[in-house]
Amino acid sequence: MHSTKPTDRRREEVTAFHPTDGVLNAPVLVLNRNYEPLNIVSVKRAIVLLLKGKAEMVKSEGGLVVHAAREELPVPSVVRLMAYAHRPPARVRLNRRSILIRDDYTCQYCGYRGPGLTIDHVIPRDRGGKTDWENLVACCTRCNNKKGNRTPEEAGMTLRKRPRKPAYLPYMGYAKLMQALRNPKWHEFLRPFVRE
Repeated sequence: MHSTKPTDRRREEVTAFHPTDGVLNAPVLVLNRNYEPLNIVSVKRAIVLLLKGKAEMVKSEGGLVVHAAREELPVPSVVRLMAYAHRPPARVRLNRRSILIRDDYTCQYCGYRGPGLTIDHVIPRDRGGKTDWENLVACCTRCNNKKGNRTPEEAGMTLRKRPRKPAYLPYMGYAKLMQALRNPKWHEFLRPFVRE
């Protein structure tokens, strides 16, 4: 009795749609009918939108293709909805996560990147410092302890950049915007909607 390795061609093609496959989980930028960025979805979701006729491909991902039962589909990088999606504008909420995203998970005093970041009030609250975008920065615990209840000038520290309320897209959340801006292929679709 000998065992043979299954070589069913049909089985090999189906594995392209396995949920743990890297290509199908890659990000795709979704644009509204008027080309405003709306969301980031997986390649798998974008292909479903394309096959149902709810979206059209604006930009493909190089020469990559996904093999379906009867056709080859180019892997999308950017898709545009066929019908306008009415959504309320996204608001940037002032919270720890948004501060860390704005500051790129980097201490604004020493440049440390890694675990253990906290949020620091540039002007301490007991000295009239407010809890707002212009007074909160990401800070490592070492710099936070060094600064203590003083201003950066009193502690002999300088900020790497002046904190400010982040720019955002009208229909895309701030975290997704920052993820999208890391992909240089999408800049042409994002830059017109980003405030500097």
